[in-house]
Amino acid sequence: MNRKETASQNGQTKADRGVKAACDPPGKVELRKKVTLLRGISIIIGTIIGAGIFISPKGILQNSGSIGMSLVVWVACGLLSLFGALSYAELGTSIKKSGGHYTYILEAFGPQVAFVQLWADIIAIRPAGVAVISLAFARYILEPIFMPCGVPQMAIKLTTAIGITMVMYINSMSVSWTARLQIFLTFSKLLAISIIIIPGLYQLFKGETKNFQNAFQVDTVQLTNLPLAFYSGMYAYAGWFYLNFVIEEVENPERNVPLAICISMVIVTVGYTLANVAYYTVISAAELLASHAVAVTFAEKLMGNFSMAVPIFVALSCFGSMNGCLFAISRIFYVASREGQLPQILSMIHVRRHTPIAAVIILYPVTMLILFLGDLYSLLNFMSFLRWFFIGVAVTGLIYMRYTRPEMPRPFKVPIFIPAVFTFTSFFMVFLSLYSDPVNTGIGFAISLTGIPAYYIFIVFNKKPKWFQRFSGQWSPP
Repeated sequence: MNRKETASQNGQTKADRGVKAACDPPGKVELRKKVTLLRGISIIIGTIIGAGIFISPKGILQNSGSIGMSLVVWVACGLLSLFGALSYAELGTSIKKSGGHYTYILEAFGPQVAFVQLWADIIAIRPAGVAVISLAFARYILEPIFMPCGVPQMAIKLTTAIGITMVMYINSMSVSWTARLQIFLTFSKLLAISIIIIPGLYQLFKGETKNFQNAFQVDTVQLTNLPLAFYSGMYAYAGWFYLNFVIEEVENPERNVPLAICISMVIVTVGYTLANVAYYTVISAAELLASHAVAVTFAEKLMGNFSMAVPIFVALSCFGSMNGCLFAISRIFYVASREGQLPQILSMIHVRRHTPIAAVIILYPVTMLILFLGDLYSLLNFMSFLRWFFIGVAVTGLIYMRYTRPEMPRPFKVPIFIPAVFTFTSFFMVFLSLYSDPVNTGIGFAISLTGIPAYYIFIVFNKKPKWFQRFSGQWSPP
């Protein structure tokens, strides 16, 4: 073959490549892997630690009956939450899809059960959760301004609306902004807990131990109330599952997900336990049970005027929980849309910002409606029951898939007793909800069961009106 022919062929090859490149579709727009190990830790810690540890950690003391037993419950709930988190680490490294509970239920039990969980998320669990933590943020950010008077309810609701809008805007604009803000707020929370722990332990080492005398007094412990103490404790640790909602955006998930979970749970468990030790060193059990804001009472007794800063730290803590929750929750709707169970627009990603804007803002109108018109705390009661029910179903799916899909790659695998113990714990909490509040639990069941007819109306029924098909992205004009 002569040089001319070779040159001609090379020229043709280049031309062909040019034509092919021109005809090829542009690069795929997808969520980028921007969640590092540090950002993963900040998501977990930042969503677990809300207002509870600063304001009202008395539910455990009230139901456990003694200071010593309450500390045992704090540690035990941390260990049980770690069992749940480790189970989710196995699920997250085996099924590398975002979406958390929804994805794992979909993989284990199919689309119908997954849609029921998704339906409960959209109409009750997520809007109520975001609204409640946002109300706490508004209340404590306004408290220093209105002291010594009470904060007007309308001011709280308007500030709540502003806070929710801010968080949604940040999550819509940039994953990096969201992650950096979450790291800052997580360090703020850990600083606030340290401000409580260090002076409290200093007093303890100085010999202030009078509140720990008879710490394990047996006659004050009521075994019938201990399950309620565990219920309060498990609720305080809730949030360890949020990293699994964004698995597709985690760098090297096989390594970073288990590491982030283990590091976060150790930090939170130690922090919660030592914070309570610090409280008990300065405040008696009776004072703690009578306090409306334990951290404020603690600061007033030990730090004087510094107690004015406590509401600001609480507000920052709540804002961090709002930010982390919304970042993770939006990925449920993104994945559900991708699976065909929500309108296609929710799986669309901004071409420059690489954020699922539609999935982020879907909760905005529902949350605002609940905030201004709904019975928020009744919905919160439904939320508590439904959340533990579906987490239990997801971890049951892990055990189920051990037998139905033994060939599935499992880079991180936990002993079977860990998911078994946690599944028992989750369903025990569901039973406890049924026992202690049968009305709200029954309404919660009814809410979740409306997902069954909704599944057949929105997903199975093929002869949908054209307006509905257009809305859900399933119809295009001829």
